[in-house]
Amino acid sequence: MTTPTVRYDESSDAAYIRFSPAPVLESEEVSEGIVLDFDAMGRIVGMEVMEATRRLAPDLLGKAA
Repeated sequence: MTTPTVRYDESSDAAYIRFSPAPVLESEEVSEGIVLDFDAMGRIVGMEVMEATRRLAPDLLGKAA
């Protein structure tokens, strides 16, 4: 099992959480500011979170910065 990785871009206040190394085939905004990335099998491989400081725990973002 792959451990999720988190990247945080402070300048855009966006975080990306990667769940799998599989290539991204398509993306879908599932809620305002939340975009899921899917592989060829329809599995979620990543998630982008805009306005991350408002939506995610500060300790998660601090580890990713």
